[in-house]
Amino acid sequence: MEILKIIIPFRYKGTRLDFALSEMLPDYSRSKINKWIKSGDALINQNFFKPKDKVIGNEIICLTINSNENIHWKSEKIDLKIIFEDEDILVINKPFGLVTHPGAGNWSGTLANALLYYDKDLSKLDRAGIVHRLDKNTSGLMVVSKNMKSQKFLVEQLQNHLVEREYSAIVYGHMISGGTINESIGRDFKDRLKQSISDNGKEAITHYRVIDRFKSHTHVKAILETGRTHQIRVHLSHIGHPLIGDSTYGGRVRFPKKASHELKEALKIFGRQALHSKKLSLVHPVSGKSMSWKADLPDDMKELLNTFKKYDSS
Repeated sequence: MEILKIIIPFRYKGTRLDFALSEMLPDYSRSKINKWIKSGDALINQNFFKPKDKVIGNEIICLTINSNENIHWKSEKIDLKIIFEDEDILVINKPFGLVTHPGAGNWSGTLANALLYYDKDLSKLDRAGIVHRLDKNTSGLMVVSKNMKSQKFLVEQLQNHLVEREYSAIVYGHMISGGTINESIGRDFKDRLKQSISDNGKEAITHYRVIDRFKSHTHVKAILETGRTHQIRVHLSHIGHPLIGDSTYGGRVRFPKKASHELKEALKIFGRQALHSKKLSLVHPVSGKSMSWKADLPDDMKELLNTFKKYDSS
């Protein structure tokens, strides 16, 4: 636990207190500062105040920073495939089947639990430094912050669509060409566990390009311009090309006409959405250097593509 005393200068007179504090504490996000104000961890002369209250000048703010404010998750020894690490960030190749962070029904065995075991200092950060997530059954690259400065910087990059995330997806149907899907996404009003195309949803933009075509399936590259929950899965299903293995947005397994026994078995046993975060590009939060990483397709997706090639050549 750390206690800071901050005197607000007169030059901020008339501005919101949360804005003044965010200017004076550049390593912390404004949302984080708002949270501290609302929880009573930031006080003026031991009195509560609101984020929107205006600065008079010369206020003394006592700020209590609790290093364990939101981490009640246990650390667990779980293998991590680390692609890159320095003092500020970690880049991880997450396997499919691993939940990103604890929640209802998954309070252990997650990436967050593994990160807390790998580096106990991550307990000082919201969500153990995780700034974005991949679905349980999506594999591939994720970036994790190792300090508050990098966490704030990465969150802002994500919010401003400056982090490039390229995915490989294997979908039903023979795509002729690529394109862009610009359809807002919101929570499905019939099923609260699903997302759907909605006029009242948030802006969602996905660019996709064909990597390889097969008789009845297509291997595509999808690039996120925004990062909504299940975005690629919802968008590709919307245009009639749901991901193979995605029972939530794709329904039952589809077999091509005259499909071989091997192809039918390959489609039946593929038990997760065929989606992999293949490439991640960002600006390093401290050095300012542009950095990029790639992760090969996992074996299950490679095997599925090989089965399609055999079927097409038969």
